[in-house]
Amino acid sequence: MSRVDFYHLQNQRLEDVLPKLLEKAYATGNKIAVKIGNDERVDFLNALLWTYNDTSFLPHGSRKDGSGELQPIWLTAGDDVPNDAKFLFLVDGARCGWETMQQFERVFNIFDGNAPESLTQARQMWKELKQQNADIFYWQQNDNGSWQQKG
Repeated sequence: MSRVDFYHLQNQRLEDVLPKLLEKAYATGNKIAVKIGNDERVDFLNALLWTYNDTSFLPHGSRKDGSGELQPIWLTAGDDVPNDAKFLFLVDGARCGWETMQQFERVFNIFDGNAPESLTQARQMWKELKQQNADIFYWQQNDNGSWQQKG
């Protein structure tokens, strides 16, 4: 059964949080897929991950880069996962069903708590996963930006 972690953004933007979470996930040695809301954001986040930190390196690519099967981190707006990822990140309102989630060891749903539509979507996904008896966890940022697991 997949573990699904909900990350509730309140004090930081996705652009600030995603690279750090990807670094931690990449350090586990697992391949990662990042499903993003649309192709424009795929291009934006692809560029961001090359430049967000001068001292870090996250090997990644998207359909435009090709060689998906070789990419440790795959960015997509679709359902393609050519790298046989074990971890799935859902960002910018990207969704997938429970059946798809079960193909991964872990799913990270990162949502903007300051956007009503994003908050509603996360609540709906939580309810759906509860009905499936999924292994779900909720993380919220504290004032200094650290993640704390909540009930």
